[in-house]
Amino acid sequence: MAVITNVREQGIALPPDLVPTPEDIIARAEAIAPSLIGRQAETEERTFYAEDTHEEFARAGLYRILVPRRYGGYELGVDTFMRVVMTLTRACPSTGWMYCLGAAHALAVATLFDERAQAEIFDGDFICPATIMPGGTAERTADGDWVINGMWSYCSGSPYATHFLGHVLVSPAEGEPPVPMLFIAPRSQWRRLDDWGGQLGLKGSGSHSIVIENARIPDYFTIDTHLSQVTVTEGTPGLALHGNPQYGGGPLSFMILESAVLAVGMALGALDAYEDLMRSRTTSFPPITGRAENPDFQYWYGQAAGMIATAETAITGALQQWIDTCARGSAAFTGEQELRLAGIGREVVKLSWNAVQQYLFPTAGSSSVRNGERVERVWRDMSTLHTHAGVSIYLSSMASREYAMARFGIVDPHF
Repeated sequence: MAVITNVREQGIALPPDLVPTPEDIIARAEAIAPSLIGRQAETEERTFYAEDTHEEFARAGLYRILVPRRYGGYELGVDTFMRVVMTLTRACPSTGWMYCLGAAHALAVATLFDERAQAEIFDGDFICPATIMPGGTAERTADGDWVINGMWSYCSGSPYATHFLGHVLVSPAEGEPPVPMLFIAPRSQWRRLDDWGGQLGLKGSGSHSIVIENARIPDYFTIDTHLSQVTVTEGTPGLALHGNPQYGGGPLSFMILESAVLAVGMALGALDAYEDLMRSRTTSFPPITGRAENPDFQYWYGQAAGMIATAETAITGALQQWIDTCARGSAAFTGEQELRLAGIGREVVKLSWNAVQQYLFPTAGSSSVRNGERVERVWRDMSTLHTHAGVSIYLSSMASREYAMARFGIVDPHF
């Protein structure tokens, strides 16, 4: 398996000195997005978005949205970040996915790690892929740090990453069963494999594997838990450090809402492409008219548009609920509340997918779903989204059961 390094090292031109408003940062993303549409094929062939696109994101400050201000970030709201994600994904699903799953983990790091770690980790731009599957090995050093080895797959955002957030299994004590440990590794401690691009969709999402060989990770760069199992009801280091309620919110629900936002962005892109077909193509059977004048196409477009609009409204509301829960204090962010938000995310994904696979893809026409056509690409990308464990396994079954158990105070017998 070939091994390659980052396309370029850090040292990117800094964004403007003044912190932009949410409206400013969204406008910057909207200005960039049209250029991504025509570059989707090359992004898939490269397996990640281009270096000049990365530099444009950096100049626009898109990698600083969730980074705390004390460390050179903008510390804007999660709603602003998600609107940027939706905008980029609508133009190019692979680019939106890679950007989101690289930049989003600034929130988790700023929430969960202590001041000493954050001061070393953050330096303005922050791109940090993460994986949920534990792997590799970790051995204690004499002074209490860790030596980590292993390979972790599906590290979306790795080509331009500054860090990597992963899990490794360690035994709390000799003879005890291993449990997950979360760790963060700086870019200097790992290398990226050239092993992405052969999947059905999201071929340009930069979801390569990462290899770590004898990396020495300080103990304060680790947390004894799995990211999805974090409890924030007693407060978080980030909330105490930054005083911003969004650094006291639940990481699990935020990760689920990321998937929902990505699904809505993809569906909006498919609807854009279908609208172009409505304006430019005719019907196949008499009476031959423009598709926009045909009652059947009007129905299919209207059905899909209504479903996608509902999904967009639902995810906007869920994000506001996440923000409002943070504002009420850490004690409000119970496991039940996290799972309730996850349930909304599940329905958003379903609505977005059904709009595409029930109405847009089958009626676009065979010439419009050839390899590389925009509707075809979105269908492939959304199909691949459904292979993500967070969607296909956790949301489809586990989250529903866990919410019911939390609601009725039932202890999971497996723990």
